[in-house]
This record gives sequence, C-alpha cells and structure tokens, in this order.
Amino acid sequence: MCPYSPAFLPFHFLLLILLSSSNFLPLCASTHDYHDALTKSILFFEGQRSGRLPPDQRATWRGDSAVSDGSQAGVDLEGGYYDAGDNVKFGFPLAFTTTMLAWGVVEFGELMPPDELRNAEVAVRWATDYLLKTIAHPGLIFVQVGDPINDHNCWERPEDMDTARTVYNVTADRPGSEVAGETAAALAAASMVFKETDTEYADMLMAGARKAFDFADTYKGAYSDDPGLKAGVCPFYCDFDGYQDELLWGAAWLRRASEEDNYLEYIQNNGKTLGAEENINEFGWDNKHAGINVLISKEFLEGQVLSLESYKGSADSFMCTLVPESTSSHIQYTPGGLIYKPGGSNMQHVTSISFLLLAYAKYLSQSAMTVNCGNITVGPTTLISQAKKQVDYLLGDNPMNMSYMVGYGTRYPQRIHHRGSSLPSISIHPQPIACKDGSDYYTSSDPNPNPHIGAVVGGPGDDDVYKDDRADFRTSEPTTYINAPLVGVIGYFVANPY
Repeated sequence: MCPYSPAFLPFHFLLLILLSSSNFLPLCASTHDYHDALTKSILFFEGQRSGRLPPDQRATWRGDSAVSDGSQAGVDLEGGYYDAGDNVKFGFPLAFTTTMLAWGVVEFGELMPPDELRNAEVAVRWATDYLLKTIAHPGLIFVQVGDPINDHNCWERPEDMDTARTVYNVTADRPGSEVAGETAAALAAASMVFKETDTEYADMLMAGARKAFDFADTYKGAYSDDPGLKAGVCPFYCDFDGYQDELLWGAAWLRRASEEDNYLEYIQNNGKTLGAEENINEFGWDNKHAGINVLISKEFLEGQVLSLESYKGSADSFMCTLVPESTSSHIQYTPGGLIYKPGGSNMQHVTSISFLLLAYAKYLSQSAMTVNCGNITVGPTTLISQAKKQVDYLLGDNPMNMSYMVGYGTRYPQRIHHRGSSLPSISIHPQPIACKDGSDYYTSSDPNPNPHIGAVVGGPGDDDVYKDDRADFRTSEPTTYINAPLVGVIGYFVANPY
C-alpha cells in the first residue's frame, strides 16, 4: 500500500521530483489488490440479505430472517436487502442500490473476473427477485417492510426480530413516483444484465420496468407527502428533492434497455418539466440529476441525437466541478483529497461520483470527445485518475493509513454500526437476544464479533479523521448504496490497475 503523504519520502527525493519534468511517473504505482477488494465489496451484500438464505451463503454468521414479511398484508415480500445496519427494507434506497449494481455490471462486467461477474449477477438478482414481488399486485407497489421507529429502538439481530414488520405501499390515491420510477430504472438496468444469459428473466424484468414506470408517470406524487407513509419513511428516506428526477431517470433506463423511441420522446417532451435544465450536481438515492445527465449523454455522444446535447453540457459542467485544476467552482475535498459532502454517510457520495467519473470517461473515450473546463480541456484519462484517487483513498491511501472497507488491508474499521455484525452470530449463540438485551454489545468498545467483510463505512469527517465509534452511525454505518456503485468502479480497476 502506498504511504499517503510525500512526507514519508526523503527530502532529496522530493526535490528530485519537483525538478523533473511534468511527465514524471506517480510517486508509487498502485499496490492495491483490486480483485480482493471486488470480491469483498460483492460479498458484503450476502450479509445484508433478508429472507431464507441459500445453501451457498458465504457470510455464514447470518441466518434466515423475516421469512414471513408481507404476511400482514396477505402477500409475499420475503427477500431483498436490509439497507444498512438496521433490519428494515426501505424500498427507495433498495431500488437505487439495484440500479447501481446493475449499471456496474452493464458498463464494467466484461472487465470483471468471471467468478466475480457471476457473484455480482447473483447480488443483482437477489434484489430484483424482491422488487418483482413489490409490483406483483394490481394498483399498488409495496415500498417498505418494517417499522423503522420500533426497529431503531432495538439492537437485535435480524434473525431475532420481534418488532412490527409493518407493510407500506403506494397507490393511485397515495402515489410514490420516486419509488416507482427508481424501481423501473432498477428493473430496466437489470434486464440488460441478464439479456444474454437468461432471456426469459430479462423479459420479465423489462415487463416489470414498464409496469412500474407507467404507475409512476400516471399517478404522480411524492410518497413522503402522504402523512401515513411519511411516518414510516421519514426522516430516514424522505423524498427531499422531488419525484421528477426519478421519472426522467426511469425513462432514460427504459430507453437504454429497450431502445424504443417512445421513451426517447418522453425524455425530449418532458425533460424540461422534470428538471433537466436545473443542472444540479448531485447523485445518490434521492437525487438523480448528475446520473441522468451522464446516462443520457451517452446517446448524444454515440448516436448524435442532437436534441439531447444539453445533457452533455450538464454532464460536462458536473465533471469540471470534480477537477481541482479547472476554474469551475468545486465540490469540497478533505485535506487528504476525499470528496466530502456534509450530512453523514459521506462514502455514498465518493462511490457514486467515482462511478459517474468512470462511466463518463468510457462514453467520452468511445466517441473521441473531451470536456471543456474553461482554462483546461479534460479527457477520459483525467476523469479516470480522479476516480482512482477516490478509490485508493477508500482502500487505504489516506491520512489515517487505514482501509474503510472491512476485511481489506491490515487496518480497517472494527466497530461498525451494524446490528448483525456487532452481536454474537446465531450459529454460535442460538438463544434469542431480545430488543434491549443487545444494548451492552452496542455500547461495548470491543470489536464486532462478526466482521462484515466488504462493508464500507460512512467514512472520515472533513478533517480526514475516523474514530471507529459504533455509536456514530454517520461515520461507522455501512449501506448498500455505498457498496453498489463501488462494485462497478473496482471492477474497472481490476482490469486497469495503473
């Protein structure tokens, strides 16, 4: 692993570098084992599984859980992923997680080792099998299972859950265009993953994507505007930024997956109304604008659909904010060079933005295009370099000299904010641990007994300091939407390590 700071180098060597030409080699070539990091970033999802676990389950500290989810409403909602360190299945971030896992396979799957490509496809399918269940009933979409207030009031393993598994849904009278639109995007993107290997399943996913998008577009509204739903989804996954971006995002994925003109026409006719010109430099489970611009730019760059040129302009503008050498206003970086946005769980921004950097670099490269950032012209190599800096920081090239992925490297978080990881495994301690009986494990300073291999935590603060404190969920909690973009990113660097 490269030492983070040039201060580790002798002065005479630093002077030699400063006096040399601007084309000198990096201080040290990457020594990261990206294959190992990829393996572990995918393995993480097995520790987040809900439902009956398969015989080939590798995260063996986990057991079956929530096998009767949906029974309260008379439906089958077993499966899916817990979003983070709790035991709730939140549909909005789960769908975004699925979209990003699938996008990673679509863009970079061919660069992954065959065994890890298969594992990534399994991770996608575990999610899409569940999402298909959420849209299986006429006139509604199920968007959440579990009462988050009661769940967060307990520190217990998912296998022991005794809190209410409340079922939440959206309907024509209680719309949820953001969840339905993201579900459409997820199923459409995933259909591309299985198009060559399981055409029947891919067709089922595309049919589901159309159904979810039609629901989102016909019954417009934000799910957190409904008082009953708001009590369940807020403040955890409220729709803070409106549902319009998810409609555009869903249409963009349906266009890419189906290549049908009606979705292109939808984008052309509705883009302005849905905020396409707002040029918002955000991308995550709630705000899709930067991702929309990158995704739709592909069609302009490669197909010269002139009506979509403005999306490239917006994507270019976003990329310029990520290049410190440009004169554009920049997003914040820590002193150690990590992308930083306040609000907690910062690594979600690091991984999602790194993904966009690589995806856009690919699209630019395939079309022999560049980005004009005012004082400089930026090409694919610069964008790739920016993404690599972020990934290498995450994996250990940082002021703390630690990896923020559990199990990667020799120094990594030991006390992550995660119920199942921090409590004794059911395989070792089969007796139930009730709601409040896990409190001593929560407050303990001991390392988690079950290392959640591959989990990436929220990460350090704006000063690059990480305290490894289980109680500080903003920094120590892993989430599926941190890891999901990272799978594709690391998959790229497995094949392109330097």
